[in-house]
Amino acid sequence: MNKVALVTGGSGGIGSAICRKLAGDGYFVYVNYCRNAEKAEAIAAEIGGKAVGFDVADRGAAEEAIAAIGDIDLLVNNSGVSVIGLFDSIDQSTADRLLMTDLAGTMNCSRCAVKSMIRNKSGNIINIASMWGEVGASCEVDYSAAKAGVIGFTKALAKEVAPSGIRVNCVSPGFILTEMNSHFSDDDLALIKEDIPLGIFGKPEHIADAVAFLASDSAEYITGQILGVNGGMVI
Repeated sequence: MNKVALVTGGSGGIGSAICRKLAGDGYFVYVNYCRNAEKAEAIAAEIGGKAVGFDVADRGAAEEAIAAIGDIDLLVNNSGVSVIGLFDSIDQSTADRLLMTDLAGTMNCSRCAVKSMIRNKSGNIINIASMWGEVGASCEVDYSAAKAGVIGFTKALAKEVAPSGIRVNCVSPGFILTEMNSHFSDDDLALIKEDIPLGIFGKPEHIADAVAFLASDSAEYITGQILGVNGGMVI
């Protein structure tokens, strides 16, 4: 019987790569989406999984959806939004939405999934943070704060649930070429690449590979760790 994985934000660039990778590794994958049902359905059909729509920021919706799925072997908290702008210019609703999606959403889904994991004495949670959660980014203060919260949450939850046989880790991406970064001009991209020691941009598949490793038996002695996938931008 296949292990079951839930990937939040599974219809996005990084999320879809994670879904494909996990399906290739033998998981039955639930592809979560909030708005892009058509893309999530297409990815689910492609990998033999199932699309499941709910807003991770809504704890009640998350509880209902995860209860309907049943036991989850692997939860990948990938859903997130990004906002670029001066800190004092970000309106309240935008700031609230970012925090509720990126941090509270990660906690909501974990809180729901961990109940059956504790009962089964087995499970794996992998959170997707950001290098800016490690070092902070000017003009991305709200995003940096939320992702720093994800990192702190990962470390704390890992300590709490380790006696129940549950591992909790975090993948911290650097600059990854996705739709979220499509607003950058060619000149901007050239400047960013100069700051990457390896001299290449990250791909969604790089993050998917890191997730697959942390989900595998090869990582059975790893918990509470932050795996940076950033080409050397943050060391």
